[in-house]
Amino acid sequence: MADLLCMGEPMLEFNQLPLRPDGTRHYLEGHGGDTSNAAIAAARQGARVGYITALGDDMPGDSFMALWAREGVDASTVIRTDRWLTGVYFVTHDESGHHFLHYRANSAAAMYTAADLPEAAIAGARMFYVSGISQGISSTACDAVFAAIDVARRNGVKVAYDTNYRPRLWPPARAAAVMHAAMAATDYALPGIEDVQILTGLTKPDSMLDFYLRLGPKVVVLKMGESGAYLATPDRRVRIPKHDVRVVDATGAGDTFCGSFLARILAGDEPEQAARYASIAAALKCTGYGAVAPIPYAADVLAAMQGASGHV
Repeated sequence: MADLLCMGEPMLEFNQLPLRPDGTRHYLEGHGGDTSNAAIAAARQGARVGYITALGDDMPGDSFMALWAREGVDASTVIRTDRWLTGVYFVTHDESGHHFLHYRANSAAAMYTAADLPEAAIAGARMFYVSGISQGISSTACDAVFAAIDVARRNGVKVAYDTNYRPRLWPPARAAAVMHAAMAATDYALPGIEDVQILTGLTKPDSMLDFYLRLGPKVVVLKMGESGAYLATPDRRVRIPKHDVRVVDATGAGDTFCGSFLARILAGDEPEQAARYASIAAALKCTGYGAVAPIPYAADVLAAMQGASGHV
C-alpha cells in the first residue's frame, strides 16, 4: 500500500529540442502532468507512492502505465476507459523560458468523478497530494479532489497541496476560491510565488506566508524559482537557497521539489531539512530535457548535498 497517494492529470509530453542546423524543429517524447511528475520524484527518493487518475485506452495511456511500472509507482487505483483520451501537451522554449500548449479538453482525467475514488486506498495512505491543476481541469475533477481530501482528513491522512495555477483552465477568482478552500484542509501548502501574486494580489513573500498560515496549513513552503524557497511554520521562518546548476529545461522543477519534499517528510525529516533536500533535487532536474527523465534519484541528491556543504 502506498504511503503517498497523488491525484491528477498525467499528459504525454512533447518537449522542443534545439533547432537543427537546417532549421527543422524536433520534439522529445516524454511524460508530464504535475502530480505524476511529483509521484515519480517521490518514488526516486525512496517513498512508496501510488497514483489516482483515469487514462484513455490508448497509446499515451499505455505509455504511462509502463512508466509507473518502471518507476515503482503503484497504478492499481488508475482507471482505464475507452470513452475518453489521455491528454497531450507540447513544451516550447525561448529567451523568456518555457511555455506550454495543452490538448486536454475532455481528457479521461478531466472526466473523473467523486464516485470513482478509491476510498480505501486514500484512507490507508499517510499523505495525499494534489494541485490546482487537479481541480482546474473540470468541475467533476474539482469535486472529486474535495471528496478525496475529505476522506483523507476523516482517516487522519495528511494533505499536501500545490497551487500550480494555469490561467487557461480557469479565471483567477474561481481558482482562488477553490484553492483557498482546499488549503483550509491542507497540512502542507506548497504554493508558487507567481501563482500567489495572481490568486491573492500579494507581492511580499512574508505576507504570502502569513496568508496561507491563516488558512490553516501548519507548514507553508513558498517556491520562488531563482530566489529559492521560503519555509514557514507558526513559530519559525527560514529561507532555503537555490542550488546553482546550468539550467537546460526547468519543466517540472516545481513538481520535483514537491515530490522530493514530501518523500523526505514521510522519511522523518523536519520541514527545513526536507526543503533543503528538495531544493537540490529540483535544481538537478533542470540539468536535462523533459519533465521526468532528468528527475534525480536519492543518491544523486545526497551526492550534490555533500558537494555543496561537505556533509549531509
